Amino acid sequence: MLPTVSKGRPSSSSSRANPMLLQYLRRIVKWQQMDIEYTFWQMLHLCTSPKVVYQHTKYHKQTKNQWARDDPAFVVICSLLLAVATLAYCAAYDHSAAHAVFVIFSALVFHFLATGVALATFCWFLTNSYLREEAPNSYVVEQRVEWLYAFDVHCNSFFPMFVLLYVIHYFLSPLLVAHGFIPALLSNLLFMVGASYYHYLNFLGYDVLPFLERTTFFLYPIGVVIILSPILILGGFNPSKYFMNMFFSRQM
Repeated sequence: MLPTVSKGRPSSSSSRANPMLLQYLRRIVKWQQMDIEYTFWQMLHLCTSPKVVYQHTKYHKQTKNQWARDDPAFVVICSLLLAVATLAYCAAYDHSAAHAVFVIFSALVFHFLATGVALATFCWFLTNSYLREEAPNSYVVEQRVEWLYAFDVHCNSFFPMFVLLYVIHYFLSPLLVAHGFIPALLSNLLFMVGASYYHYLNFLGYDVLPFLERTTFFLYPIGVVIILSPILILGGFNPSKYFMNMFFSRQM
């Protein structure tokens, strides 16, 4: 007899969500259980061939019966890399150790984790409420987007943006924070590519799920970014100077 899902009961994916999250959190402090090599492989291919990463997500679903990672190595390594990159900015532009600690804490907790939790929750709610395909009949098991998978998608999308807007931006920052049209142009182009690639990877993350439809919704922000960029360039706005002035008291 085929399994059925009652409308009055939570789906199997939602009933497993809390134990899966608790197991994920417990593994954060267990380095010996993390697959570091595979994590770096994912990070490399997210920057070069992101579709390959999400092809492996399908394999993960087939073997582990869940879309989300059960290994927190990606979040841990991404957090460490973000801390190192932020420390490099503080060494170059900050004026005190106490403020540097605050900047690093802000980058980790607010820019990466808190923003990620908020965006993942929004996308999790959006996909489950409005983008799921209707089950053809009552004998089909209902599938839902796992919250932890939505957070995985954010982390995947964040990493290439981190490479562009933290690492490459760091080496170009003496040029990007200079006065004039060319620095503003280059800064806006760098931020445009970073933001667009983030949303493109967001789209790939949800498009790979076979039970979702209308996932092109996640590409719409790219159009907004492309429209806004020329306006900001012509207006003389330099995002590099804006954010550097926001975090460091030294005026650019």
